[in-house]
Amino acid sequence: MPAVPPPSPHPSFKRAWDTALYGPTGFFRRESPAAHFRTSVHASPLFAQALVRLAQEAGLDTVVDIGAGRGELLAQIHTLDPGLDLLGVEVAPRPEGLARAVAWTTALPEAVDGLIVANEWLDNIPCHVAEVDEAGTLRLLHVDPMTGAESWGSALTDSSVPATLREWVTRWWPVDRADPGTRVEIGSSRDTAWADVVGRLTRGVAVAIDYGHTRTDRPTYGSLASYRHGREVEVLPDGSRDLTAHVAVDSVAARVGGRVRTQREVLRELGIIGERPDLALAAADPVAYLGRLATATEAAELTEASGLGGFYWVTSTRP
Repeated sequence: MPAVPPPSPHPSFKRAWDTALYGPTGFFRRESPAAHFRTSVHASPLFAQALVRLAQEAGLDTVVDIGAGRGELLAQIHTLDPGLDLLGVEVAPRPEGLARAVAWTTALPEAVDGLIVANEWLDNIPCHVAEVDEAGTLRLLHVDPMTGAESWGSALTDSSVPATLREWVTRWWPVDRADPGTRVEIGSSRDTAWADVVGRLTRGVAVAIDYGHTRTDRPTYGSLASYRHGREVEVLPDGSRDLTAHVAVDSVAARVGGRVRTQREVLRELGIIGERPDLALAAADPVAYLGRLATATEAAELTEASGLGGFYWVTSTRP
């Protein structure tokens, strides 16, 4: 029988991850996300345009942006529709220069009647990471935050491990007869976080937008990644860089009764098509042609199936 590893002197991956991003000096308390990675918000104002249309079609006059960064999305929405009530939710203080019409808070509102948007927020919600050891046992991973050195924690079958973690793995990411090194990013914390958000919706729409996977395409060795200054770098939960993992979107949706679609599908329904303008326009009105061509190029990036268009939207509606 294999020897039981000694207790790790380091925190669980989830705990180290949480401290790195949201601790007193955590990454998101200090850094502007736009300085380190690019999202649909930064790719084109057409993304904001689609969300404005979504709110308008649902008859909503409030938009709440969770994980608002430095307010870029809300600033664009305010320009498009100054009549909307806007609220940014972020652990960082209110950014300088943000329009006074945009409200700001570090805590989730108790209740929302409107559109709630969380764009690339769930991937930064820390979760437990587990790996199959040489004996075929799935164990929680611990990590040294300063070096990234990993060590074994408890087996998922141990009584000390919450049953909710075992139940989630059994249902959403089973690893029976898996090879050593196979990893699981246990998404129960993401499910709980999004259920808390949707539970605050009294009327309207809540949408979580993120890169993710379903049971048919879970990543065998996990998806943990770090970004700094626009480049992917070594995964290290020391607070110096972003730390992210893809979202098990089917699990999130099941928890809240949400609908899962790709960004390409949703944006096309909202009028973001990405079709090139007729070449005849180039001769008749070159300026108009160039403008429409630029718009089409931006729309194409937002809806590209192998890129941003492949992101998932988990949508919940409260009539």
